[in-house]
Amino acid sequence: MQLKENFVEALIGAVVLIVAALFVGYAYTRTEMGQGSGGYQLVARFPSAVGINVGTDVRVSGIKVGAVVAQELDPQTFQARVRFTVRKGVELPVDTVAKIASEGLLGDSYIALSPGGEMDVLKPGEEIEQTQGSVDLMGLIGQAIYSVGDKKDDASPAPAPESQP
Repeated sequence: MQLKENFVEALIGAVVLIVAALFVGYAYTRTEMGQGSGGYQLVARFPSAVGINVGTDVRVSGIKVGAVVAQELDPQTFQARVRFTVRKGVELPVDTVAKIASEGLLGDSYIALSPGGEMDVLKPGEEIEQTQGSVDLMGLIGQAIYSVGDKKDDASPAPAPESQP
């Protein structure tokens, strides 16, 4: 009886290990780690890079084509200097625009690349000249609330003049 119980426990343990190995293999093939470091790096400078971190997606037309690999503060311009990869086969024109966008009101931020119409393409290590930083949603909400409060005060009716007998 003891041998039978040990065999069942060993069999269950082996099944758990096989399932774990399959999961790790699946995750490896579906992530950047399994795709190698193929591609090339580009640079963009943003006035504000709020929400962008190493590993943040880089997308063209909503499709992930790369990821942020480094970010630093440029000491001369005080702008965020962001380095990111773009996978092989995606050749971006030199007039490409990079902007920081977000997936809805509470979604993650990502870098959205909008290719232009130039025939010349960006080479590895080159910088995207046209950028747009992230939008400060909390600042915009605060501004909207403050401006509604001001309009409410302005819209209050003036006191009626007193009539004379």
